Amino acid sequence: QVQLVESGGGSVQAGGSLRLSCAASGYTRGSYCMAWFRQAPGKARERVTSIGPGGGSTYYADSVKGRFTISRDNAKNTVYLQMISLKPEDTAMYYCAAGWGTWCSSPNYWGQGTQVTVSS
Repeated sequence: QVQLVESGGGSVQAGGSLRLSCAASGYTRGSYCMAWFRQAPGKARERVTSIGPGGGSTYYADSVKGRFTISRDNAKNTVYLQMISLKPEDTAMYYCAAGWGTWCSSPNYWGQGTQVTVSS
């Protein structure tokens, strides 16, 4: 069973930065795509970014391009989300996810989430 544990959320002012981490266990290193989704109150969950099993294929939602960077360290079974130039509209619960394939559009496994709050 794949287990995902997020950390690194918090409260920052607009323009600030945060780095989220997701530690994975229970699966063969580098065999899953990984993704970050987010869900703001009253809104649908959206895929923010994803990275393929080998780290060579990445996806970013238009709203975060140029500000967010996803990376993974398969030796540590960890995926990261570096967020800069944060905006109030980035406020949401951020979820780490893992799945088969390259793009993680429909992940099989989810973490519990970590809250990110950006104040203006």
